[in-house]
Amino acid sequence: MRTIYLAGGCFWGVQKYFDQFTGVTATRTGYANGPDTAPTYAEVCSGSGHAETVEIRYDPDQISLTDLLNHYFRIIDPLSVNQQGNDRGIQYRTGIYYTEESQLPEIEAVMREQEKKAGRALAVEVGELKNFFPAEAYHQKYLDRNPAGYCHIPRELFFLEQKKDAGKETPAELRSRIGDLAYEVTQNAATECAFTGRYDLFFETGLYVDVVSGEPLFTSMDKYNSGCGWPAFTRPITEEAVAESTDFSHGMIRTEVRSSGANSHLGHVFNDGPRESGGLRYCINSAALRFIPLADLEKEGYGEYIDLFQ
Repeated sequence: MRTIYLAGGCFWGVQKYFDQFTGVTATRTGYANGPDTAPTYAEVCSGSGHAETVEIRYDPDQISLTDLLNHYFRIIDPLSVNQQGNDRGIQYRTGIYYTEESQLPEIEAVMREQEKKAGRALAVEVGELKNFFPAEAYHQKYLDRNPAGYCHIPRELFFLEQKKDAGKETPAELRSRIGDLAYEVTQNAATECAFTGRYDLFFETGLYVDVVSGEPLFTSMDKYNSGCGWPAFTRPITEEAVAESTDFSHGMIRTEVRSSGANSHLGHVFNDGPRESGGLRYCINSAALRFIPLADLEKEGYGEYIDLFQ
């Protein structure tokens, strides 16, 4: 096992992002390369000089340092100084901190490639790790425990590994796995017949995920009976969970809804929903969804979402 330390803005999202990759065996948030005294979060936010950093332990036989760094550059603005997203301050600077001299050639090679793409020098610090102090317990795996919490990283990037695995399937394999109707709906934008879907008048407590990739999309708390013949929700689990675009098919102008990760067609969104809940109606095909009961969230690998139902 080897370790690399990456500073990329708010460490909540950076940790969540890297936890998804095969070969990453452990991560920990903390404060790096500041004064040699362990700071509190409040002191870091007051300008202690430390950078919010994620310690990443990885198996080089499964994932290379180059791959990790390429993933890293996907979530940062390498030209921004002391700012990522809306977060500003020296603690949000970007940095690559190594503990073994043998890691430096790979780091330098990736930096050269990224500078070539940017056309100028990057603002990313590269240097030996001077110190690292683990952050407080409530900062560890924060977005696992608070999935609706703040994050400057687009949430669809948390499902790259799932999307990659789904992309390995042939169309025939995917059709066999999810069934003919689900395949036609998600891959060819078909629509199931009204009042036939299993989730139309279904109101158990739990989570609705993409039948293709498993990415979370909606919760039962936002589901209601619209009478339209398809499952209706007032909103997705997060804004980033779905992607919307104008649909001109069938001689109509509608807003299509797809999953952000797997790009599965889900349905459409209309502005005739309950006013008290925002006025939107996400009209979704049952065949595009898989329901996971609240009691099964932990067993199914969605334990981080249990708190949403408390």
